[in-house]
Amino acid sequence: MEIEVDNRVVRISNPDRVYFPVELGGSGATKLDLVHYYLSVGDGIVNALFERPCMLHRFPTGLSGEKVHQKRLPRGAPDWVETVRLHFPRWNRTADELCVTELGAVIWAVQMSTVEFHPWNSRREDPEKPDEWRIDLDPGPLSDWAQVRRVTKVAHEVLDELGAVGFPKTSGGSGLHVYVRIEPDHGHKVVRRAALAFAREVERRAPDDVTTAWWRKDRDPHHLFVDYNQNARDHTIAAAYSVRGFPDARVSAPVRWDEVDDCEPLDFTMRTMPARYAEIGDLHQDIDGHVFDIAPLLEWADRDEADGAETPEEPETAPDG
Repeated sequence: MEIEVDNRVVRISNPDRVYFPVELGGSGATKLDLVHYYLSVGDGIVNALFERPCMLHRFPTGLSGEKVHQKRLPRGAPDWVETVRLHFPRWNRTADELCVTELGAVIWAVQMSTVEFHPWNSRREDPEKPDEWRIDLDPGPLSDWAQVRRVTKVAHEVLDELGAVGFPKTSGGSGLHVYVRIEPDHGHKVVRRAALAFAREVERRAPDDVTTAWWRKDRDPHHLFVDYNQNARDHTIAAAYSVRGFPDARVSAPVRWDEVDDCEPLDFTMRTMPARYAEIGDLHQDIDGHVFDIAPLLEWADRDEADGAETPEEPETAPDG
């Protein structure tokens, strides 16, 4: 079958293939259901991905089969699907990644079995200079959503004191993300260093709930990790409005700050989000209008390092994984 998306036509093969099997606890949703979902949040998903290198999480036979983490654009892309070439110095290799500029590219990626979209925090004009600072509140094995709520309040307080406007969203898992638009005038290492300084400030204010310990073995399983490393080069997290690869088809959903205390991650699924989006639109629509200068965070980093704190080495992922 064919789907018209603006001025593009995308052929959808195997539209009835079940991606979220009932026997795994899913709703029986199909590939075509996934297409219709992304069409329903079209402006929002394009805003989240626009001109960012994007890794795809693909499930060629649905969630019951193999999961493929794909950086390189799948073969057979129409000539109107755009890419950005990235260089991986450690391996001296390159990869041409999807770079969404229109909704048709999202639907084509779904046709190629993509369920999740994981964009960089920088854009193709200069992939080495992030324009997005990402705060990832990652619950430990023995954490719960109540703890996420408590830490979210602390993070919000710190952002307000800094004069930074944060845009929260559920992770689509068990945690919460906050995005802050920044000027693209620093490299990934500098932005990561600033993110670590923020994480340490949150830890100081909520020591019973938060850890910034680098190694998983060093973390109390009851603590939530403020994962500053999501600002490292080529580290990505699910985009706003991305469906996640769980049987219940939950979504990484933008929320208002005042909704955090009243919502649960499973409130936002592929089934419930279209109506919510039709009612309230894209809660991240005006993020580009609130740009924050990370200079105060870098001053905090200088202070912490003067007091003996260390910044762990930034990792780099492989071009094919």
